[in-house]
Amino acid sequence: MTAYAVTNPATGETIATYDTFTDSEIDDAIARADAAASAWASTPVTRRAEVIHRIAELHRERLDEFATIIVKEMGKPIAAAVGEVEFAADIIDYYADNIERITGDQPIEVIGEGTGVIRRAPLGALLGIMPWNFPAYQVARFAAPNLAVGNTIILKHAPQCPESAALLQAIYRDAGVPDGAYVNVYATNDQAATIIADPRVRGVSVTGSERAGAAVAELAGRHLKKVALELGGSDPFILLSTDDMGATVQAAVDARLDNNGQSCNGAKRFIVVDELYEQFTDAFTDALAAVTASDPTQEETVLGPLSSEAAAERLQQQIDTAVAQGATLRTGGTRKGTFFAPTVLTDVTGEMDVYREELFGPAAVVYRVSSEAEAVTLANDTQFGLGSYVFTTDAAQAERVADAIEAGMVYVNIVGADSPELPFGGVKRSGTSRELGLLAADEFVNKKLIRTA
Repeated sequence: MTAYAVTNPATGETIATYDTFTDSEIDDAIARADAAASAWASTPVTRRAEVIHRIAELHRERLDEFATIIVKEMGKPIAAAVGEVEFAADIIDYYADNIERITGDQPIEVIGEGTGVIRRAPLGALLGIMPWNFPAYQVARFAAPNLAVGNTIILKHAPQCPESAALLQAIYRDAGVPDGAYVNVYATNDQAATIIADPRVRGVSVTGSERAGAAVAELAGRHLKKVALELGGSDPFILLSTDDMGATVQAAVDARLDNNGQSCNGAKRFIVVDELYEQFTDAFTDALAAVTASDPTQEETVLGPLSSEAAAERLQQQIDTAVAQGATLRTGGTRKGTFFAPTVLTDVTGEMDVYREELFGPAAVVYRVSSEAEAVTLANDTQFGLGSYVFTTDAAQAERVADAIEAGMVYVNIVGADSPELPFGGVKRSGTSRELGLLAADEFVNKKLIRTA
């Protein structure tokens, strides 16, 4: 059976197929990860840091190879693919650099005599279920902090990213990660369920859709396993004031077209006050209309194809339904295969399907509001709560709005500002955990209290 395949979304050509693992191979992977857990956990942190630094070095040494694979697998423009691998290496280095801080005891000021500390201990083997939209970055932000704290990794990558998965397995092996401490599996969904249920596996992290997250969380709960969820988003971009409309519009374009519009935390709903609405919407529409989806292998390409024919069909259906229900199509709304034209919708109301949906592609909805309060209400009127963006020249207003937004992240007057030290995650149906930063290293550890008289 060949569920794993590299199908170039730009051409539709299936380049390579990979057989899924047999059940016995899955059991062997679990056994290896479990067997490696004790030895890796007892490896001195300085040695673990050396290995993790080497993983980062190998990402950089194999940068061109990795970026080329990413372009083939999911259509990311080559310049962005290079940036993704470089960022993954930076993330990995961050956890090696901070390993003493991550693993060190945390003293507690006790009431009365004696001492107390929180000592962090790894849980053991973990399953990571990774998505296709960031083949290098997503793995780095799960694997690096967990290897740093002493856990071992079973990695199930997306079925359309088998070459990325194979290269990552080679990188971790060649960096000196012990056998079993990082194990790639080409597993079916049923086999992933088997892994989650196995008592040798102590936790699971999934980045993906709400449906996938709900299914994994239900199964993990049934088996009393810790689960970390990083799911979808429909992030608001709130514009309340600006002293540079050109720069603000460019920030909005960048936030919408990042990763071909296929970022969970990409800005998707643009909420603009009355006095700026027409100026922003006209300029934003013109700027998006000027971008043409083109060959992702070319350095100058800004927007490549969507990840698959199915993804393009889904976005087309969403746009067509929105227009049929009364939304105004300002630009775009068409595609050639997987290449989707940048799209802007206005006049969307709460009765329309698109009001509640996540648009995963280069499509934006622009809303008009009359006040700060209305902007916040609209921003929060969603089942999602991942990221958000606030643009204003009023610092006090920025603080008020940032406090009021129901999201895991708020970026004020800036986009594209992710960094290894900054935690990433959401609330509501966008997830339950944090990756990146120091918080990521606390997701899968036993925070053991040691109280001494």
